[in-house]
Amino acid sequence: MDTEAIKRQALDLIEANKISSTEIGDVLGKTGQIEGVHALNAQMFKAGEVKMIYAINNSNYEVHKQLAECDDIKDKILFVYNVNCDRAVFGDLVSKYIMLYKRAKAIVINGKLRDAHTLIKEKYPIWLQDVSPIGCVNRQNGPDIDPKFLQELKDKYDGAIMVCDDSGVVMIPKDKIDEKLITKLEFIEYQEDIWFYCVDTLKMSTYDTVCLKKYLEGGLIDENRLEKLNEFQKNM
Repeated sequence: MDTEAIKRQALDLIEANKISSTEIGDVLGKTGQIEGVHALNAQMFKAGEVKMIYAINNSNYEVHKQLAECDDIKDKILFVYNVNCDRAVFGDLVSKYIMLYKRAKAIVINGKLRDAHTLIKEKYPIWLQDVSPIGCVNRQNGPDIDPKFLQELKDKYDGAIMVCDDSGVVMIPKDKIDEKLITKLEFIEYQEDIWFYCVDTLKMSTYDTVCLKKYLEGGLIDENRLEKLNEFQKNM
């Protein structure tokens, strides 16, 4: 199966089961978090392929320019990478343009946005570091991004998968999007179901369930479930 087909399968699985950012972090060995980013609006869940653009030097000129030139944002998560911006990069006008006209799934920015009252009222799926009333300028403000660094960013982010929810944002790197990822996603969901069954129905402690994994000893869950767990382990 090619990478694009695996990516589609992974996203279908994540979205159908609402596999959380927490579970994705577990799948990635407790890694993958976009540091410092949180949900602006509660009870949002978005998963999708990443399209990256950048903002630099307290200016949003480059953001406007890239958005005008990008035709491949639709149904993707737009990640705005912040380079040296401590002001709000943009606000309600650009967010509306991204969500309604460019038809992105969500906006993720490792920086600030403004017009929070409108972004909250419109319930835009946005993950960000903070809000601020002080915005960036809309003209070029110093040297543009180094082309080599920009290519490194695009190699890292474009085509990866982000999963965004109330806990934050976790990214699955492109080199982790393979058939083992599908198995790990299926396993994490199956294991979670068993853990909740052990605690809720069998009234086991979380220590016995999560740490000691006593359900693997036999007699507590049916043999078919144990066989399926073993099969997942073999394929991961």
